[in-house]
Amino acid sequence: MPTTILAQQHYQTVMDRFKKYPVSVGVLSRFRTKAEQEKTIKELAAGQIDLVIGTHRLLSKDVKFKDLGLLVVDEEQRFGVGHKERIKQLKENVDVLTLSATPIPRTLHMSMIGVRDMSIIDEPPAGRRPVLTYVMEFNDAIVKDAIERELARNGQVYFVHNRIHDIFEVARKIQKLVPDARILVAHGRMTGSELEDIMLDFLEYNYDILVTTTIIESGLDIKNANTLIIDNGDYMGLSQLYQLRGRVGRSNVQGYTYVTHRPKVLSELSQKRLKAIKDFTAFGSGFKIALRDLEIRGAGNILGSAQSGNLATIGYELYCRILDEAVNERLGKKTEFSTSELIINLNVSSYIPERYISDEELKYDIYKKLSYVKSQDDYNDLEDELLDRFGEIPDGVYNLMALAMIKHLGRSLGMTEIRERGSSVLFTFDNKREIPIPAPELMKLLFDEYKIKFNAGKGDQIRWRIVLKHEKDQTYLNELGKFLSALVSEKN
Repeated sequence: MPTTILAQQHYQTVMDRFKKYPVSVGVLSRFRTKAEQEKTIKELAAGQIDLVIGTHRLLSKDVKFKDLGLLVVDEEQRFGVGHKERIKQLKENVDVLTLSATPIPRTLHMSMIGVRDMSIIDEPPAGRRPVLTYVMEFNDAIVKDAIERELARNGQVYFVHNRIHDIFEVARKIQKLVPDARILVAHGRMTGSELEDIMLDFLEYNYDILVTTTIIESGLDIKNANTLIIDNGDYMGLSQLYQLRGRVGRSNVQGYTYVTHRPKVLSELSQKRLKAIKDFTAFGSGFKIALRDLEIRGAGNILGSAQSGNLATIGYELYCRILDEAVNERLGKKTEFSTSELIINLNVSSYIPERYISDEELKYDIYKKLSYVKSQDDYNDLEDELLDRFGEIPDGVYNLMALAMIKHLGRSLGMTEIRERGSSVLFTFDNKREIPIPAPELMKLLFDEYKIKFNAGKGDQIRWRIVLKHEKDQTYLNELGKFLSALVSEKN
């Protein structure tokens, strides 16, 4: 259920792939006449069509399905809350698959907290290269050079200008820069037949440059177009920029994207968006783009019709924890952490040094990722990312990662504090939770391996005695992590 042009491309692809099978396929979009649409709607209601592809037209009240079994929503970020409420009403107990390179913050957040399942595809097709992205002030000389370079290798160019009132004037200026280029214009106020003819002409290489609005952002697959120039990119959203960039580099030919803005002082949000689109160029970056969008915009109200929400009053982490508890309670699962904050006071060096990551925003981003380290797989993934992006990891950062694991394990056991006292580590538990006492077999195993001793403390405290190795902070933290993991394994 994508946009009009993409719906037509999907229809043609499906017809080609199913031509040897007895599958009846219909399409609903404004590229179809009123009579054709009415015929398709009647066949849907009668169950004479096996598969229908369409735009938002499929959500109209006059569209009825005899026996709907699977609903696939492509370009999910293009659908508003009202459309999604209508999707829920189409049919109960229907399997739904939503696809998006950049899921909107609310959908992403619902997946992250367990309300919806999510799978990530980050392996590129064979031979595909990341698109080289440049962010700069608009410059005629650079635009001319970028276009001529693409035309010199027999390629085509998208020039995105998202204002209809002067788009033809912009096209004339581009024509002056490259007089020999064949240029055509497309925008959303054109009729369906006009747009269809324009896109077919561009697809068949009858023109070199398509000056267009953002109508091309969803799904267009023209492998010969590998240079994209975006005018006034600072006025566009982060996911929109990412979607537009996805129109080029769709084959084994190197793609280029130039995100330009007019000479002026950019707002803080515009700077963040443009920096993100420049930084996230690797395959699978759509997920990271969506995460950054989630940070900027907030998660929104996941149950009602409101599209935005303000989490500043309680903070995003606490909000997620409260919501996670509610979801687990509804699913009949035990909450894996205490609602009380866990304080860790250990005499180890744990920080991100300036020489390792100097950019404050990047450093803040890594600190936030540390809060999501809850398993050995999370630890390994973050370790791989740090090694790939910043090089050899300092001891202080390794200690931070180990402390993140320890914090999660301690929370799951109901601990409120982990603190050194002399040669011991002191654990304080939430007095509303049952203190885990290891079984005799586990206690003996821990004693034999780590020389562990369990002593009664004051009130709700137990002690674990260990000889501290300050010269090997990471080893010490790993031993502490193994001890807590043993307790968690026994508890589960």
